[in-house]
Amino acid sequence: MEFETWWLLGIPAFFGLGWIAARVDIRQLVSESRTLPRGYFKGLNFLLNEQPDKAIDAFIEIVTLDPETAELHFALGNLFRRRGETERAIRVHQNLLARPDLPSEHQVQARYELGQDYLKAGLLDRAEETFNRLVDTQYSAQARRALLEIYQREKDWSRAIEAARALQESGAGTRQREIAQFYCELAQDELVRTNPDGALAQLEHALASDRKNVRATMLIGDAMLAKGDIEAALAAWRRVEQQSVPHVALVAQRLMDGYKAVGRPQEGVNLLKSYLAEASSIDLLEVVLKAVTELDGVESGYTLISEELRRTPTLLALDKFLSARLMYAQHEVRQELTLVGNLVHNYAQKLARYQCSHCGFKARQFYWQCPGCNRWETYPPRRTEEMTIMS
Repeated sequence: MEFETWWLLGIPAFFGLGWIAARVDIRQLVSESRTLPRGYFKGLNFLLNEQPDKAIDAFIEIVTLDPETAELHFALGNLFRRRGETERAIRVHQNLLARPDLPSEHQVQARYELGQDYLKAGLLDRAEETFNRLVDTQYSAQARRALLEIYQREKDWSRAIEAARALQESGAGTRQREIAQFYCELAQDELVRTNPDGALAQLEHALASDRKNVRATMLIGDAMLAKGDIEAALAAWRRVEQQSVPHVALVAQRLMDGYKAVGRPQEGVNLLKSYLAEASSIDLLEVVLKAVTELDGVESGYTLISEELRRTPTLLALDKFLSARLMYAQHEVRQELTLVGNLVHNYAQKLARYQCSHCGFKARQFYWQCPGCNRWETYPPRRTEEMTIMS
């Protein structure tokens, strides 16, 4: 392609156009900034320097001088809520809603922020009423999520199911796993009322929502046991392996007790040993160790724990090993073993926790819903030390 001399004339022209555009943008920015109160920039500076108290004072001053500034009301209300001053946040957003000249889009936003204030303050009835008025607005998805959270807090599982389905139908993503857990909660309530048939009906819905829901399968076994059908209960608990091998540890004691009840304890031990060989678990090992010791004696239990310690050398397994060794230790070494065992046990207990995979909340017992972040099925059925070794 040949070079044309006249192209050189176009270069200054392009630079000139760019310079003019930049000057126009700068003038517009300066003009807009002059319309904002000085306190706005002062408050913004305090926020950037992580001084929220001074930022709030600056914004309060602006709102007092210029009560028509809706955006600053929103900023001030959000600051109050984040600091836990929910009463002040509620007053700010209520004052906004009371203004007759407030544009409709700001009215909807103020109502949503007010609902968030009520939710943060624990005023669930007011929050529910507020969010229900927003389900047909541009805040529909946020309002439905908030309603779902409210019903879970209130343990109103039937309404939680309705809210989750409505949220799902609105295109906000699948909620089938949560819905299955809500049905499990309803089933749990029926079992508490000694109504196993009612529990089984709820669990059918749970598995229809999520075929892989381990908790539903476990509760089916509990319901069959409550009806007096131990064989059906055992069959249900054995199905857990097909859904998730690691979760077998949660039904190990149920299985062992069931096989004892039908007079086949050795069959139960053999089954649990096969599970242990497939997926090592300290909780499963504890059940097997106890059963083997009862059936075959202390020495058999010691042999079992020795083999498991070699296979998976953990502090938790060492704790079990020392306890088993102490059972038939001679008197002259018992005192030393007790001292070592106590030291190991104290350290092992710190590792014998379940940990949420989402927020990291640790607990001594297994939860289907994390007490820290309230998410469902975020607890792996293994202790923290086991998870560290696996990773």
